[in-house]
Amino acid sequence: MNQQGYQINESTFWKVALSLALASFFTFASIYAVQPLFPVFVQDFDISISMASLSLSLTVIGLIVGLIVLGFLSDRYGRTIFIKLSIIGASVPLLFIPIIDSFTVILAIRFIQGFAFAGLPAAAIAYVSEEIHPKHVHVATALYIASNVFGGMMGRVFAGAVTDWLSWESYFYILTGVGVVIAGLVIASLPHSRSFTPSDLTFKHDIKSLKFHVTNPTLLLIFGLGIIFQLSFTGIWTYLPFYLQNSPFFLSLSAISFFFFAYGLGVIGSPFAGWLAGHFGLSKVRLIGTFIFSIGIWMTLMPWLWAVALGLCVLCSGFFTAHSLTASSIGDLVTHHKGSAASLYLVSYYIGVVFGSSALSPIWNAYDWQGLVLILGFLPPGYMLLVRLVLKRTKKV
Repeated sequence: MNQQGYQINESTFWKVALSLALASFFTFASIYAVQPLFPVFVQDFDISISMASLSLSLTVIGLIVGLIVLGFLSDRYGRTIFIKLSIIGASVPLLFIPIIDSFTVILAIRFIQGFAFAGLPAAAIAYVSEEIHPKHVHVATALYIASNVFGGMMGRVFAGAVTDWLSWESYFYILTGVGVVIAGLVIASLPHSRSFTPSDLTFKHDIKSLKFHVTNPTLLLIFGLGIIFQLSFTGIWTYLPFYLQNSPFFLSLSAISFFFFAYGLGVIGSPFAGWLAGHFGLSKVRLIGTFIFSIGIWMTLMPWLWAVALGLCVLCSGFFTAHSLTASSIGDLVTHHKGSAASLYLVSYYIGVVFGSSALSPIWNAYDWQGLVLILGFLPPGYMLLVRLVLKRTKKV
């Protein structure tokens, strides 16, 4: 057995890679399953769109808190325990959501779920880097990240379809069953850590490393970019079901759910973006991806269903290109505490989810789809040009 890490020709490598992929699939399917269900929640619970959207944004807030807390703890007490507890802690609450009449209680459960979900992303990448041979880390990591996207996509698609065919309660029962099966597989298959070394640094040191980054103006600009990208992306997908249910389309929830297949472009888009950046430069490709993202957003203004579908595919391609390259640029901008810098970018990314899902209802109420799309389309390139201007002055582009 190679002490440098599991190699791709070893069965244990695939136990690690597939266990994390399954856990990732379930985690992100569960987080984003509620997004196409906002119109149903509005009707069934007689609540506002803003209230319905909290079923996603509070989950993500719980995730953000969990990333910070559980990330620190996993550095001290191990990786696998948090990965396994994450799947168990996220599966069990799903069973109670369909039988609760109070939407406020459902929101509390979703926050707790979000905190539990964080155990996986807080430990998974570090676990891979410690247990997999350096030559093959990128394979396991790529599979894990692709499963993030695939899980988020399929969670949305099946949520809409099952709700239309049966009920939203039925979907949560099904999701609970899937979670229990995946939890069993992960617990049985995920190998114990061989190369984990507990951190002897204090929490004070960890906080100091975070403070080091949040006082860096250049990094703050990049973190802001993560927020803007995700705010625009989440905002489009949050209000899309409300738009397509009404004139001139009048689509059913199951029909709307199939538009989420556009996310599939993210599975291939991120690796392709990395290849392009290697040939033409990260900054140029990221800028092009940003403008493609905005063009796709604006294409959804056209009053034809095929144009909306094409626009969603275009914006997904641009978003995953720009986002993946922004995330990968973090390491080039810092010389110390790179891990905490990457974590802060992830936090900023999820802050964008919170704002994109719950803070845009005044714009929607005042200006409808057209106003929302125009504003969200201008945000990414406008902010990106500001970032490029600042970074050029500091000679970091």
